[in-house]
Amino acid sequence: MALGQSGSAQNTEVPKRPFGKTGLQVSVMGVGGYHLGTAPSQEVATQIVHEAIDAGINFFDCAWEYHEGESEARLGKALKGKRDQVILMTKVCTHGRDKKVAMQQLEESLTRLGTDHLDVWQIHEVVYDNDPDKIFAPNGAIEALDEAKKQGKVRFVGFTGHKDPDIHLKMLSHNYPFDTVQMPLNVLDGTYARSFERLVLPQLVSRGIAPLGMKSLCGSGEPVLNGAYTAHEGLRYAMSVPGVAVTISGMESVEVLHQNLEVARGFTPLAASQMAAMRDRAHFYASDGRFELFKTTKKYDGELGREQHGFPLSADLPL
Repeated sequence: MALGQSGSAQNTEVPKRPFGKTGLQVSVMGVGGYHLGTAPSQEVATQIVHEAIDAGINFFDCAWEYHEGESEARLGKALKGKRDQVILMTKVCTHGRDKKVAMQQLEESLTRLGTDHLDVWQIHEVVYDNDPDKIFAPNGAIEALDEAKKQGKVRFVGFTGHKDPDIHLKMLSHNYPFDTVQMPLNVLDGTYARSFERLVLPQLVSRGIAPLGMKSLCGSGEPVLNGAYTAHEGLRYAMSVPGVAVTISGMESVEVLHQNLEVARGFTPLAASQMAAMRDRAHFYASDGRFELFKTTKKYDGELGREQHGFPLSADLPL
């Protein structure tokens, strides 16, 4: 259910923060591209994008594989005439394949998005234990990031993943000059054993890498549906995590955008004591990972990654 908006809230912009050491300022909330592909139509997707920009949101996320390119195509059409108002990010989806595949995907992404450059290009879904080895192997995806920057088609680079902090730390151990890193940041993550907030975030802050938060409601909204916390509380917590640059939220309808803007407009972070109280209240739900199945199972891993790593597709898994 969408929250109502007061007149004063509607006139308040979404605040911005430093985007790591890039020199850019990024809105505290960003629009997730996956859900633009699940919006009922291009018209609705465009309305979401335009209203978000008008409210002060300037970060837009996407990925080459989202809905087989439909999400990028919708975002590109929605940004026509507004490209210079946003920080545009999409992701390369090689899943262990080589530099040539990555560069071809970059050209396809640029075409779909209707732009000659990306502000951020991230390696998507680094969730398998051997992904860092594949990414940093000769002729791997890292070489594509370097080449894309050299060609002027990408300004900043990073990687994303939702599985295990140890995989993120293995990526960081190569000391590559990443500008951004995307990861789950939510109330449950704060106390769960595989906590990105506790294990990865401090590393990013110390290096000046912009942390991008995702899965504030665990991707499925299950903590909200089961009473661990409300959607409003979950978003506020994620956006309050010290050091996070932007919290990316999926929005498949204008109603959800309005609900998110109720939190994001004029946002001020929760106090440390309030965040601790939320973690304590939700600790029972966090302790066994029941609502963070993207960490403990393959349920939320993408089909293309499964295929490249030789895992069954989701339709072939047992119930």
